[in-house]
Amino acid sequence: MKNKKIHYYLKEYSPIIAFVIILLVAIVTKGTTFLNYDNLSNVMLNNAVIGIVALGMTMIIITGGIDLSVGSQLAMTGLVGISVLNATDSILLAIGAAVGLGLLTGFIAGFLVAKFKIPAFIVTLGTTSIFRSLIQYYYHGGGILASTTKLDGFLAISNDKLFGIVPLPIIYWILFALIIAFVMKNTSLGRHIYGVGSNEQATKLSGVNTKRTIILTYVISGVLIAFASMIEASRLGSMNSASSGSSYEMDAIAAVVIGGTSMSGGHGKILGTFFGTLTLGIINNMLNLLGINSFLVGAIKGAIIIAAVLFQKYLESKED
Repeated sequence: MKNKKIHYYLKEYSPIIAFVIILLVAIVTKGTTFLNYDNLSNVMLNNAVIGIVALGMTMIIITGGIDLSVGSQLAMTGLVGISVLNATDSILLAIGAAVGLGLLTGFIAGFLVAKFKIPAFIVTLGTTSIFRSLIQYYYHGGGILASTTKLDGFLAISNDKLFGIVPLPIIYWILFALIIAFVMKNTSLGRHIYGVGSNEQATKLSGVNTKRTIILTYVISGVLIAFASMIEASRLGSMNSASSGSSYEMDAIAAVVIGGTSMSGGHGKILGTFFGTLTLGIINNMLNLLGINSFLVGAIKGAIIIAAVLFQKYLESKED
């Protein structure tokens, strides 16, 4: 009984425990260099976009699905947003166009998964190739710079700081995390998402429109990706059809898994994903501070994902 209780707490609070352990390792290893405010601020700033994308990924994985197209969606919505900005000189229209496209791409994926029962892995593997190919064709394999007369206002979206201290992307990330956490914990949609991931057939028999739930989940994720794309476009002042969003799906999945969300669906928390993203950010920062070869970063992230899933499986086996 005591062991089961320990395993329960490990499962519930593993993201926070992992975050604290990695934080302590970073402090012991790099001390004042790591604890410098500019460095800590950069860790959060550099992971704000991935953090927002990971929120939508969490919802999708809880339903038992996955989205491998988040990187190409981000590039597509960002490029379209900047194109509209340059053509209209309207920041609101640019954001609206990006969000509208994100809604559409999310709907397409959700509809194919829910209506035709095509595995989410296959659907999003296909759409990521389609989206990336289309934008590379349209933008000739290159990118686009924000050249609007309202450039300063657009760049201020991500490059200004709240009270001159906290970079705005960090604020956006926290606000989106609070909103999605509220939705998942306090609304019928959140309960339905957990239900679909736990037992879709039983949830359907209880009167829930499971197809609509799945579609809404992908739509919300698409909208979050669109906002994240505009934050990134504002920060950089440009987007590139070949490189923007590259490998973001891997980072988002890693953050979700480290955050304790079960890849089999039905279990996970937005707070866990938030700490999972921070943990991943600290690991990236430490690899940089320690001078680890950049070509090894992907291998290390992959190993972390596998280790996190193995740990989840171990804890789940102890509950049986």
